[in-house]
Amino acid sequence: MNGWPADFAARYRASGHWRGQTFGALLTSLATAYGSRIAVVGEGRRWTYAELDERAHRIAAGVLDSGIEAGDRVVVQLPNVPEFLSVVFGLWRAGVVPVFALPAHRESELQHFVEHCEAVAIITVAEHERHDHAAMARAIPGVRQVFAVGEPGFAALEAATPRALPDPDPSGMAFLQLSGGSTGLPKLIPRTHDDYLYSVRESARICGLRGDSVYLAALPVAHNFPLSSPGVLGALHAGAKVVLAPRPDAATVFPLIEREAVTITGVVPPLAAAWVQASGRHDLSTLEVLLVGGAKCGRELAERIGPALGCRLQQVFGMAEGLVCYTRLDDPDELVLSTQGRPISSDDEIRIVDPDDPAATSADVVPPGEVGALLTRGPYTIRGYYRADEHNRIAFTDDGFYRTGDLVRRTATGHLEVVGRVKEQINRGGEKIAAEEVENHLMAHPAVLDAAVVAVPDRFLGERTCAYVVPTDGEKPTAAELRRFVRERGVAAFKVPDLVQVVPEFPVTGVGKTSKRALRTALTALAGER
Repeated sequence: MNGWPADFAARYRASGHWRGQTFGALLTSLATAYGSRIAVVGEGRRWTYAELDERAHRIAAGVLDSGIEAGDRVVVQLPNVPEFLSVVFGLWRAGVVPVFALPAHRESELQHFVEHCEAVAIITVAEHERHDHAAMARAIPGVRQVFAVGEPGFAALEAATPRALPDPDPSGMAFLQLSGGSTGLPKLIPRTHDDYLYSVRESARICGLRGDSVYLAALPVAHNFPLSSPGVLGALHAGAKVVLAPRPDAATVFPLIEREAVTITGVVPPLAAAWVQASGRHDLSTLEVLLVGGAKCGRELAERIGPALGCRLQQVFGMAEGLVCYTRLDDPDELVLSTQGRPISSDDEIRIVDPDDPAATSADVVPPGEVGALLTRGPYTIRGYYRADEHNRIAFTDDGFYRTGDLVRRTATGHLEVVGRVKEQINRGGEKIAAEEVENHLMAHPAVLDAAVVAVPDRFLGERTCAYVVPTDGEKPTAAELRRFVRERGVAAFKVPDLVQVVPEFPVTGVGKTSKRALRTALTALAGER
């Protein structure tokens, strides 16, 4: 993996950012300190810290007994069930690298993950939301083993005899997350114990987590936001209770908030809007903080959250590649309502540069208060994607700054206001969709000559997808046929185009050339007129 240069790593260790602790060692210390305290609630079960620790020890032994070795990669595709935590801590204990897939992913994404990182196994559930995940996993070529919660194979992992295991290298790769990149299938993001635990610790501190806090994971927990910002890991680090919601809708979540006395949770803006609309039906008086992130929270919605839900809004802006920004709990209301926060670390380096200059350096920083492209590096921002040398040359500057693809404005206080994206990426209710990936699926249809996928505004989701398709000379395909075709190619449901328009040709630039950027701009304008 592309690590930090030695001088940077030494500085981060000397500053105390990197403490040489692994996730397995963290859980051991938590079980020692809070053994009888409830750690996780979900699926009608309540596990203490001691029980979670014991289960993780057993799974670690079971995984190694099955023939999986330290350093191997294992795809983890689990919904919000307690086993998510016992599995990932068990893999970390065994020195095995989890690859976090989302429950919504299907054959196309899983096969990509398995092939790209040479995963040897998949750990999933037998069935979730009426989909046979176990059968899907077993159909992926190259996978040696599949363990499904609820099946005998997984039960054998949980029944293994725990044993002492060597602690992995805290500076080594702990897991692989998925990028929300703008092109193709997701890139894989290598995170270490050292860098990720620093982000978790600081997030827990900034978000005011205490031992008596109760964190609700409403979003799919494999996402970076509910995993670590401050997420389930931040809650556990603080000795708090984690409550796992099977679904994020108000009808499911509000009774959980009331019953479990939830104090803090995090959602994407469309979900926050739905919760605001549904408020008043349950007692939410224990809720102190609602984090909103994953996409920009507009001013109008931000102003409604506090009065409707009776809690403090905390905006968060971050990425699985590293950088995380929060508004602080003691920030003036104006900053909370109008910005997406400031970085968690004094060693987060920020450059805001001319977005039209691909070779932008420190000399090209835009004047204070002006909009520019956000570049960053720091103690928990990666220096390169996993096995992606060609893309890394584009995504990172020569001196190690990550090109986030976000357009931002920085205030005099250091807070960032997100104003858009440099690249074409669709943010559908917090789910990032690469237009190019969907276009490639559409163009696999024999009746499609060309395709372009653009974002169109949506009041609830923020953005939804509109696919414009130019047919071949044969019979013109219908919108329903094309949506079904994409779905049947085994992609996550959120990637299937919401709208499909079949058009005779695409517009061209003033000089007659087909420019992808100009094409999408024109199509977005057309979509807005419809």
